[in-house]
Amino acid sequence: MVTIRQFQKMMHTLYFIRDQKRGDQQTFNWLREELEELYDALKKGNIEAVEEEFADVLAWLTSLANISNVDLEGAVLKKYNYLCPKCKKSPCSCSFR
Repeated sequence: MVTIRQFQKMMHTLYFIRDQKRGDQQTFNWLREELEELYDALKKGNIEAVEEEFADVLAWLTSLANISNVDLEGAVLKKYNYLCPKCKKSPCSCSFR
């Protein structure tokens, strides 16, 4: 099993130099494109494509966190830490809007 922090370090090792040169705007645009591809794969119901697109979305999100100097695992645990950030319960008991 790989932690979020380990994955972020792996992505940093693999891509940080290129990602930093690309900058946050272009990296965000790549993330947006991958989200659109994930949406298309979900609509088509192609599980292999869905899995690949989830991986790509996570990779680009992590790359964006790296060039933004954000500890993704720390940020996730700070906000969620096994409780809904709004109602402070687990499972969440917020009403749907």
